[in-house]
Amino acid sequence: MEVYSKYEGSNLVFNLVGELDEHSADIVRKRIDSTITQNNYNNVVLDLSRLAFMDSTGIGVIIGRYKLIKQKGKKLFVKNPSITIDKIFKMSGLYQIVTKI
Repeated sequence: MEVYSKYEGSNLVFNLVGELDEHSADIVRKRIDSTITQNNYNNVVLDLSRLAFMDSTGIGVIIGRYKLIKQKGKKLFVKNPSITIDKIFKMSGLYQIVTKI
């Protein structure tokens, strides 16, 4: 699993590459958490265009990041989910807290 971050305008964008599961969850948590401690962004976007797989552990990672970002008064968005990842978001109810752009 690889996690890349960049700024697009005033948004902090994370590109998730690979599989978000129990083996990679800690890597993703640490990378995102260490980067969002900075306050020089308006919102956070997860670019899922290269995320091949996500299980329930991945759902937990996203919920946890949502809570941290919300505490900072920011919003969490996702973009470019594959059909499979989009289905996981719909079935799990993640789209009730995270907006797809």
